[in-house]
Amino acid sequence: MPLNQEKLPEKTVERLSQYRRTLLNYFKSGKLNIFSHELAKMLHLTSVQVRRDIMLIGYSGSQRKGYDVKELINKIGSIIDTKEGQNVAIIGMGSLGGAITRYFKGKRPKLNIVAAFDIDRQKFDKIISGIPCYSMEKLNTVIKKKNITLAIITMPPDNVTETAKKLVKSGIKGIVNYTSVPLNVSPNAYLEEYDMITSLEKAAYFAKTSAK
Repeated sequence: MPLNQEKLPEKTVERLSQYRRTLLNYFKSGKLNIFSHELAKMLHLTSVQVRRDIMLIGYSGSQRKGYDVKELINKIGSIIDTKEGQNVAIIGMGSLGGAITRYFKGKRPKLNIVAAFDIDRQKFDKIISGIPCYSMEKLNTVIKKKNITLAIITMPPDNVTETAKKLVKSGIKGIVNYTSVPLNVSPNAYLEEYDMITSLEKAAYFAKTSAK
């Protein structure tokens, strides 16, 4: 019996998202079936890891044809997504916030960016990158009214910690932090932190060592 969504390891959920994204592009090319070693090669993983993850969600393929691509996409969706979908807010509608909104638009029908918040008065009650932007003072009201459960923080580092606390108090259950400020949030909310400086320094290190 597959583990339920709440019990899946974080890295497994991360890989499932990568599998689905890869499979969607694969399916668009007209391919209907795929073997674990083919999927593993695309994502620089081992076929053992791929098979283990997919078995964990209760799906299996056939030795002759491998995995049915459409069925596997749908199975991963049933694990990661909610039936009704979830609403997302952007906190900080600057260059990064706008870029994320434009990039993400239409990519996942079960995840909808429905509001943005900023401290710039010139952005209040304006439609930016296709979504309404509100004053930070309206955070609690809008989150509750629009049933927003996820937030992406792209604001400057000042007041990020206090803003994260307000988000959780307003009912946010998941936060993606794109700022340089490490956060600690309530156990009631899941936190994913993306540190661009660390990622770039990591790439720089391996670029340096490979050049020797």
